[in-house]
Amino acid sequence: MCRLFGMNAGVNEVHVTYWLLDAPDSLLVESHRNPDGTGIGWFDSAGPHVAKQPRSAFDDPLFSQEAAAIDACTLVTHVRAATAGHDALQNTHPFEVDGLIVAHNGGFGDLDAVDAELGQWAAQVHGDTDSERYAALIAKYAHDLGDPGAGLAAAANWLADNVPMYSLNAVVIAKGNLWALRYPDQRALHMAKRRLDPARRCLVRGVGHGLPHDRDRPSDRRGARGQRAGGRLRRLADAGPGRTGPRRA
Repeated sequence: MCRLFGMNAGVNEVHVTYWLLDAPDSLLVESHRNPDGTGIGWFDSAGPHVAKQPRSAFDDPLFSQEAAAIDACTLVTHVRAATAGHDALQNTHPFEVDGLIVAHNGGFGDLDAVDAELGQWAAQVHGDTDSERYAALIAKYAHDLGDPGAGLAAAANWLADNVPMYSLNAVVIAKGNLWALRYPDQRALHMAKRRLDPARRCLVRGVGHGLPHDRDRPSDRRGARGQRAGGRLRRLADAGPGRTGPRRA
């Protein structure tokens, strides 16, 4: 089972060493249990970046040095336990498509049907995983609807309605914005709030502008809007069957 982590500090670039290297469940620690690929996607003042490799972080002697050099305003990380597609760079998360960076945990089938739905967006798929197709489908709908959050919901709804699927958990980031989806809702979608310490350029424990902490499910199909921290975090849903977030008529 893959592992995802997302962080949004709005317009503020912060050190992310803690989550990558030092936390009890850091990317480095999780890579021992998910050894088939390690990936980091982030936005800073220069734009989007993706660094990934089809092997475990703990097996890379340069990982800690490179991770310690990253400052980000928005971040997504992924460690992979492969279920579809061989171990290769093009199959390693996260995936950057049309200005979005996407990581996925789960699985679904009938990739030919997904390719047909993607149409010309299938050209954005370079590997052979279901996850990269999910990323391309999110980007396609985000482009069509003009909203990445609506694009994530529309992509998840289409997959849930049209192909056999196990789960569609995903984190999507753009600069200053993060969207997260848990589908289905066998486990909670966990969010934590942190305070920005400008002197240390890091997020620390305590009340302040940061990520909203909310483990309850929204009571309607539109999901819950996050709080602003110079940017946005939106949790579309902890969704049960037939509830994948907002739908559009």
